[in-house]
Amino acid sequence: MAPAAVVVIPVDKNWEFKQLDKEDAEFLPASQFPTNVHLDLLHHKLIPDPFIGKNELDVQWVGEAQWVYKTTFKGQSVPEGAKVVLTFDGLDTFATVVLNGITILETDNMFTPERVEVTKLLKEENELVISFDSAYLRGWKLVEKYPEHKWGVWNGDNSRLAVRKAQYHWGWDWGPALLTCGPWRPINLEIYETRLADLSFESTISEDLKSADIKATAEVEGSGGKVKFELLLDGEEVASQTADTNGSGSVTISFHLDSPSLWYPFRYGEQPLYTLKATLLSGDDEIANITKRIGLRRAELVQQPLLDQPGTSFFFRVNNIPIYCGGSDWIPADNFIPRITAQKYYEWISLIRDGNQFMVRVWGGGIYEEQAFYDACDELGVLVWQDFMFGCGNYPAWPELRKSIDREARENVKLLRHHPSIVIWAGNNEDYQYQESAGLTYNFENKDAESWLQTDFPARYIYEKILSDACAELIPGTFYHPGSPWGAGRDTHDATVGDIHQWNVWHGTQEKWQDFDKLSGRFVSEFGMQAFPDVKTIDAYLPLGKDDPDRYPQSSTVDFHNKADGHERRIALYLVENMRYAPDPLEQFVYSTQLMQAECLASAYRLWKRQWKGPGREYNAGALVWQINDCWPVTSWSIVDFYLRPKHAFYTVKREMAPVSVGITRKIHKHPKDKYTRVYIDTETKIEVWGSNLTLEDLTVDVVLKAWDVTTGELALEKKIAEGLVLPENRSTEVAALDVPVKEKGKGEENKIVVAAYIVRNDGKQIARYVNWPEPLKYVHLQKPKELKAVLTADATAVEISAEVPVKGVALECEDDAVKFDDNLVDIVPGEVVSIAVKGATKETKILTRYLGMI
Repeated sequence: MAPAAVVVIPVDKNWEFKQLDKEDAEFLPASQFPTNVHLDLLHHKLIPDPFIGKNELDVQWVGEAQWVYKTTFKGQSVPEGAKVVLTFDGLDTFATVVLNGITILETDNMFTPERVEVTKLLKEENELVISFDSAYLRGWKLVEKYPEHKWGVWNGDNSRLAVRKAQYHWGWDWGPALLTCGPWRPINLEIYETRLADLSFESTISEDLKSADIKATAEVEGSGGKVKFELLLDGEEVASQTADTNGSGSVTISFHLDSPSLWYPFRYGEQPLYTLKATLLSGDDEIANITKRIGLRRAELVQQPLLDQPGTSFFFRVNNIPIYCGGSDWIPADNFIPRITAQKYYEWISLIRDGNQFMVRVWGGGIYEEQAFYDACDELGVLVWQDFMFGCGNYPAWPELRKSIDREARENVKLLRHHPSIVIWAGNNEDYQYQESAGLTYNFENKDAESWLQTDFPARYIYEKILSDACAELIPGTFYHPGSPWGAGRDTHDATVGDIHQWNVWHGTQEKWQDFDKLSGRFVSEFGMQAFPDVKTIDAYLPLGKDDPDRYPQSSTVDFHNKADGHERRIALYLVENMRYAPDPLEQFVYSTQLMQAECLASAYRLWKRQWKGPGREYNAGALVWQINDCWPVTSWSIVDFYLRPKHAFYTVKREMAPVSVGITRKIHKHPKDKYTRVYIDTETKIEVWGSNLTLEDLTVDVVLKAWDVTTGELALEKKIAEGLVLPENRSTEVAALDVPVKEKGKGEENKIVVAAYIVRNDGKQIARYVNWPEPLKYVHLQKPKELKAVLTADATAVEISAEVPVKGVALECEDDAVKFDDNLVDIVPGEVVSIAVKGATKETKILTRYLGMI
């Protein structure tokens, strides 16, 4: 008799919760499922919204209490010889699971799915009870249990290092301390005699990209049978093969494809996704099936000597195309993960792609993200750098914890390894930097892994043994990087090898952002500058909104919604160094911080992308800004706030990562007559111009330079500085270096000349534009335009902006969030009309403008 088909029943109804350590607490209905305790308490108005005002302080007790969830479900008919398994995709974190009065599971790892056979425990009516202990208090008990470990962290406190839970729940320098618990991922009841436990594949793409070999493996639990493997594209079968399990626990087959449809990052090709399907058969009966959407691509991380600089490259090559990975870092999009919908994930990744960002790095202090996140990256062609979940501390490595981490790593790699978007796994975030700062023992030349456990940096065993082995076994075709930053065991600040985190702008030595070209690395996987969020976002977290007495930039509530140490001094420092500004009104101050962030980040992308010089000269191959998103409404380094409202830096980064861009920088050269004089010195200000062509075709273009007097709007120069210039594909090319056009040198007139560069195709179409201003902007005598126009076109699909004098940073604003601008924060020069596409506007839509020097 053939085994019955596998039955999967969601256990997602009738859940209730209450506080376990409170005698008079009563069970209340859960607000959703999956869920966590904060969401349910919020639903019943038992706690204030911790995202509003300073309510975070009033809900800290939640993370130190014990909570219990329970439900009942009907028993099921179980065929003879079958078993029943309860599956828990994620329990946060210290959970005791009781079924019908019997303890069936105890967990201590938020990230690891669990399966428990319950065949003999089921009744006609079943009660499932899950009790959650305080992760915070349990963490501190573990810290006390292992006093010999040298505990230490950046952000949060030491207790987080002992707990396998999302580390940002302890609070970070951009997020609140909200220690959640609960069944945060689905729970199901499975009934089967035999099932498919997993489906995996390895693909090899030929160097010429003309063929692909696919090895697919199905893991079978239970008695044998046959497994039918199918490969489909757009619903059409491409290949099929059936193999007998021969009584073993797995079966492997191979497919060979000629002319495969390859998966590319967006802009460089399409994103076809094959469906790989395995069906377990008993005779002609289908018992179970698993499907995975997969992409076929040849992905490499290239680290090789450079032609004329020390060190090695660090660039990603996909289907033989070197990719300049301008992108961003990702933190969880909410402190309360179960309420992030698949649609919200898609909106976020769409925004990343719309911003011309090729890579997103899933940061190691959050979670292994939901499948919907990676599905969106697969569909939209955004590359993923995936960290393991360790960050900013000296993690312990006692035996039981090592076993838990090994299982966590293997389970999550298995869950995610089919996604073509993931091109690298990294062991941690900044833990090697913490090791350096704390002076912990690390000898890269020592390869005796067991000896690492005897040092005061035992986490090395996690990153260079446990995680490395798991990746080598389960995803041998995907590069594993021991940490971020990391460079072959060298100091993590070594700019010539591996990746670096460049925090000497904002943190560290607090360098000027105009010097980012001197602060480069082979791949900069973190850097950033803070800015306030949209004013509407601030109004949303102020208890009284626009009428709140704390509605000003330096209020205690506004400061509370910035978790970075010293943020007041750092924001003030970079503002006062660069522009004239005032704290009132709030709208103009918010604008000033966003302009500051936009200028800073654009400078980094522009100057680093200049160092992408072609084969053998990949001096900088990527820049990932910290960060794309927020987990609550806050002032942070994000370039899009919690409510998906882009800050102005989003648009400047988008322009810098356009297919073709042009850059200008100013260099001041002083030539004294001899070394003893302070008087006889010739000073010249040169402008250097370059073009960046990230397309895969050589472009023949003209480069035009124009210049204006900022005070009068008078045209000072209009010159074609290159004609018929070839910009070779996929690199940056130097165009010219020339003096700033002034009537008389040495009189400081260079500081009032605005210079614009344009790249123009041979058909006359302008394909790139950049306006360069004297810096710092605070020294520039900005004029208030008399005729600044921002006019909606008749069909309300664009806004056309113009002015009679140069205007710095014209921002378009609209009260209606449905109105979306394709670009923003543009510099305006005389004689030009800049057109910005807009969606969601009508003829009645009111468009406002703001600019530097407006008040």
